[in-house]
Amino acid sequence: MQTLLGAILLLAFQQPAAAAAPAAPAATAPALRDESLPPSESQAKAALDKSPRHGEWVDVKLPSGGAPVRTWVVYPERKDKAGVVVLIHEIYGLSDWMRGVADQLAKEGFIAVAPDLVSGMGPNGGGTESAASRDDVVKLVRGLTPETATARLDAVRQWAVKLPSANGKSATIGFCWGGGRSFAYATQSGLAAAVVYYGTSPEEPELAKVKAPVLGLYGGDDARVTATIAPAQAELKKLGRTYEPHVFEGAGHGFLRAQEDRGGANLKATKEAWPRTVAFLRERLKS
Repeated sequence: MQTLLGAILLLAFQQPAAAAAPAAPAATAPALRDESLPPSESQAKAALDKSPRHGEWVDVKLPSGGAPVRTWVVYPERKDKAGVVVLIHEIYGLSDWMRGVADQLAKEGFIAVAPDLVSGMGPNGGGTESAASRDDVVKLVRGLTPETATARLDAVRQWAVKLPSANGKSATIGFCWGGGRSFAYATQSGLAAAVVYYGTSPEEPELAKVKAPVLGLYGGDDARVTATIAPAQAELKKLGRTYEPHVFEGAGHGFLRAQEDRGGANLKATKEAWPRTVAFLRERLKS
């Protein structure tokens, strides 16, 4: 009996140990925001909530009448007058991300003015906020004619440069669809500068009308847009106009909004593009 019991115990000790349950993968902590840069889309709401700067909604009237242009305005914290930067939104309309970029521009010392260019065009006379989905916003923006967009930008810019805290100088900065509009708007008199984030260049006849210096910032993996750089650069050089394009390797379209994408390439592009943007605007908008 003792021999049998010993054999049973020996067999029990020789059984392979049960496999331990696999450890759960460690949770990835969200990346801390670099506050020297604009927020990404996922960071925008939190950035707006904690901003110390004064932001407000203003309805800017159009000379032609009709629905006013609903506009988000953020003021810098400074004792002297500031230049105005008019933001031209993406195909996705005036989003929280666009308002977050406006807040960052105000942090850099500019009066940031972000109009909703589809104001009055949505359901019940609303704008971006009235659309049921992002796709519906895209439809509204695609319905804007160049003439309507320019008329609305004119009204907003003329209103903004007359603010008591403005120094009278103005620039535009646009993203995606708005980048193309910013480049096109560089034809307007009195504009000190235009910044283009991954927007297509105007056709040759329109390039001849460009007056303002243009800074272009593009993702290297965005051939639809980057294919329009070289023709514009050649034509504007021939005309003696200022066009300074920069292409960031590995970055995609919309890199400033989608900073977490493309394995770090979009964030790297943002870190290089944003300081160039601020320096360019400061130089052109200084009193």
